[in-house]
Amino acid sequence: MPPQFETLSLAIEDKVATVALNRPDKANAMNPAMWRELQACFEWLDDEAGVRAVVLTGNGRHFCSGIDLDMFAGIKGDSEDRARQSEHFRRTVLRMQDNLSALEKCRKPVLAAIHNTCIGGGVDLTCCCDMRYASADAYFSIREIDIGMTADVGTLQRLPRLIPQGVVRELAYTGRDVGAEEARELGFVNRVFADRETLYAEVHKIAREIAAKSPLAIRGTKEMLLYARDHSVQDGLNHVATWNAGMLSEADLMAGIGAQAGKSVARYED
Repeated sequence: MPPQFETLSLAIEDKVATVALNRPDKANAMNPAMWRELQACFEWLDDEAGVRAVVLTGNGRHFCSGIDLDMFAGIKGDSEDRARQSEHFRRTVLRMQDNLSALEKCRKPVLAAIHNTCIGGGVDLTCCCDMRYASADAYFSIREIDIGMTADVGTLQRLPRLIPQGVVRELAYTGRDVGAEEARELGFVNRVFADRETLYAEVHKIAREIAAKSPLAIRGTKEMLLYARDHSVQDGLNHVATWNAGMLSEADLMAGIGAQAGKSVARYED
């Protein structure tokens, strides 16, 4: 049985997991429990063989309004010593970074279906996903600059790998809103759909298509793409050669070739 969470809802159907941010009365603001539960949830999904793809959504009117500002209370800990306060703050930020990195480390592709508000921590969150899709009413903002802080949970590190550097700098310095169509033109969002219902239906359709492929090949592909992002071309070529030398499944290969030849329907072990 899937685990239960306080701030997330989790459902699994046809080997696709749907994770929904579930604080609709708070515009899905990310409180301490949500940060912890995101990591716990995606680590569980990583281990769950029956899940082959994940759709990340938000319940209620907003996808995510960012960090719950109540989190800033007590973020420096209980000590009166400035150095110890700073260390506590740093360790808190590092834990939050790990909370979100769990989406990136999850071996299953994560597809974000974003509607309406996606600001601050919501951008950090979606930058960790494999793909992003939006409804026409969606908008994005690196809103940390407007509360006098430097974004510190991943946007400034991941977004420059997704869209041009100059654009990232403009958005990070100004905090301005980016609509769904502009986000698509920049390449941050893959596709824009007319409304939330169409968005969810189409993203789940893509997720089911992914789930029908060899899960081992999908996991290898995600591994290679992340490795290539952070290493040289030669390092990436060496890594994929080593991966396939040990993890190319003969059973999956034969099933795929048979399906391509029209001889059978490919079915793969989880």
